[in-house]
Amino acid sequence: MDAEAAKLIGAGLATLGMIGAGIGVGTIFGSFLTGALRNPSAAASQIGNLFVGAALAEALGILSFVLGIIIFSYKG
Repeated sequence: MDAEAAKLIGAGLATLGMIGAGIGVGTIFGSFLTGALRNPSAAASQIGNLFVGAALAEALGILSFVLGIIIFSYKG
């Protein structure tokens, strides 16, 4: 395998993290809604945790996208 093919495969695998981020955010919000429907009085106290978890999942997805772009544009 030549270096160009390895670079393209690495960039493609790095950007798969965006799919994982989408799945993670969907799981976070789905679990919150399930818990909020079971116990509505506790939902208000968990809003902060909800947004921190979603922000962390999105940050990891953006990081994987940036790494994929860096790998793809590497001239070495």
